[in-house]
Amino acid sequence: MMQNNNLPIAIIGAGPVGLAAAAQLLTQNLPFIVFESGSSVGQNIRSWSHVRVFSPWKYNIDRAAKELLEQTNWIAPDENKLPTGQQLVERYFRPLANLPQIKPYIHLNSKVLSIGRKGLDKMKTWGRENKPFSIKVQENENISYYEAKAVIDATGTWNQPNPIGSGGVFAEGEQELNEHIFYGIPNVKAKHLERYKNKNVVVVGGGHSAINALLDLGGIQKEYPETQLNWILRKDNINKVYGGKQEDTLEARGALGIRIEQLVNSGKLNIYTPFHILKLAKKEDGIQIIGDQNGEIEAINQIDEIISNTGSRPNLEMIREVRIDLDASLESVFDLAELIDPNVHSCGTVRPHGEKELRHPEKDFYIVGSKSYGRAPTFLMATGYEQVRSIVAHMAGDIEAAERVELNLPETGVCSTDFATSEKDDSVACCSSELTIEGVETTGSSCGTSGCN
Repeated sequence: MMQNNNLPIAIIGAGPVGLAAAAQLLTQNLPFIVFESGSSVGQNIRSWSHVRVFSPWKYNIDRAAKELLEQTNWIAPDENKLPTGQQLVERYFRPLANLPQIKPYIHLNSKVLSIGRKGLDKMKTWGRENKPFSIKVQENENISYYEAKAVIDATGTWNQPNPIGSGGVFAEGEQELNEHIFYGIPNVKAKHLERYKNKNVVVVGGGHSAINALLDLGGIQKEYPETQLNWILRKDNINKVYGGKQEDTLEARGALGIRIEQLVNSGKLNIYTPFHILKLAKKEDGIQIIGDQNGEIEAINQIDEIISNTGSRPNLEMIREVRIDLDASLESVFDLAELIDPNVHSCGTVRPHGEKELRHPEKDFYIVGSKSYGRAPTFLMATGYEQVRSIVAHMAGDIEAAERVELNLPETGVCSTDFATSEKDDSVACCSSELTIEGVETTGSSCGTSGCN
């Protein structure tokens, strides 16, 4: 039985999964409060608003949220169409957040600095479960403290990009030259055109975000032929990035593999793989990138701009005083690690999971959405919706509903990961269609979320 029942349940993050949690709590008549660090709901997704997601609308709208919206004059999008990030925000997140039952409880421009039990650090055990959570929040320029009976952390990972340096740490000179590095997916065809046209550009990363950036740059190159394209990957085999292509049930994702293979074969893209970046240096003629390629120190010269698509990691600082159980390598919720660990599974098949798998030693505290996957590279919004449905059912005392599986994921032919090693047989790059996979890379989130590219 949850304690402090007069207090709300705090949701951290107003992205797709955080808003779904609010909708689920509303349907169960459980009080809630939402903290969003940005100036808008779906703030992280707004940063890649020009990108079209792989998964159609039918996988991107939470069931409880849809039922609430259908009680208004909301016009549902075509469930088989693929939305852009901007369409997700404008046609789904904002209408949901503006519902009069939800809007008063969303705090924008409210960055959560820390979460813990009131008056206790994480070492103290006696009486812990009876204490409310204390949440320290920076609201604009002010610091406020809120109490909650439970916490759902749906902050995602999109705003915590990995460095481009080898070994998961910043390369020498990376932070000093960050004005030349874009962490994410720039809008090279519009907003960022002047930054990249007729420039010598490097894209770092082997996932779908990198492919998106390269394909957009390839389009710029046709119009501005002095544009030079370079691709740095850590993979030992370029073929591993192509994925399932025609065999991928998410057709738009399969098409990316086909198109990037065509760009590679065109000869208009310089490829460096496997290349591990060690140092960036500012020279008179541009940036010099120094790294290890096949055991030799190599240099890539005269670079103007770098686009980093090396994945993301969870922000764990704000939950330092919460008793959490994370996997040592992925920083994911511990019980999910064996399902999503790309070091173990070339096929990252993730069975539907809910409250039981997402529990932590800290009672009534949950990490959901792409943050629950830690550093693992793929996540689907529908998976997050199922997570919060199960958690809220448990909070409402409906244990049977919490344990029930209510999720149907798309099948896919894509099973390879960024972490596949040369020791593994290339034949595992695609799996039979009887397996389901989580689907969209959060580069998240998914994109602080999920399903972002």
